[in-house]
Amino acid sequence: MKIGLYFGSFNPIHVGHLVIASHVLNFTDAQEIWFVVSPHNPLKDSKSLLNDHHRLHLVQVAIEGHPRFRASSIEFSLPKPSYTIDTLTHLKEKYPDKEFAVIMGGDSFQNIEKWKNYQQLVNDYDVWVYNRPNYTINTKLSNRLTLLNAPLLDISSTYIRSLIKEKKAIDFLVPDIVAEEILRTGYYRN
Repeated sequence: MKIGLYFGSFNPIHVGHLVIASHVLNFTDAQEIWFVVSPHNPLKDSKSLLNDHHRLHLVQVAIEGHPRFRASSIEFSLPKPSYTIDTLTHLKEKYPDKEFAVIMGGDSFQNIEKWKNYQQLVNDYDVWVYNRPNYTINTKLSNRLTLLNAPLLDISSTYIRSLIKEKKAIDFLVPDIVAEEILRTGYYRN
């Protein structure tokens, strides 16, 4: 079984993430998409991160009822900061019957050479890159690279968090159930 691993902070998960995941299912040989909630991306500031388990919960409610989507907390038990290649090695050992591919945006792929053991990653795993405006993809880095023209929504988790802090509506930016959960719990208010 081929699994597309969609790594991210998902702080919070929004409809743009879900549109990309759906596109990957439609245009690759992935049978499932696992949303891998990262506790700490070493290339990002962690000050604005909601608690790991709260972010995982929001992903779980966002994808509930979708049989080919799964939320993963695999990185919660691994050393921090999280390095994709370490997670892939761990998953390969834990699930030897599954094949894994990495899903990422062109913005992340542009920095791939800064990643730990990036050459092993691009040589040993399929990498599915969805285009982002104003980012050039160096396709010579890997023969296992697939470019995807996923429909992109110009929204971000940062924008959503700023709306929440300003007590503005986030309708249609996140699934209704995620908006309800954020309102109920008070996530991102402070």
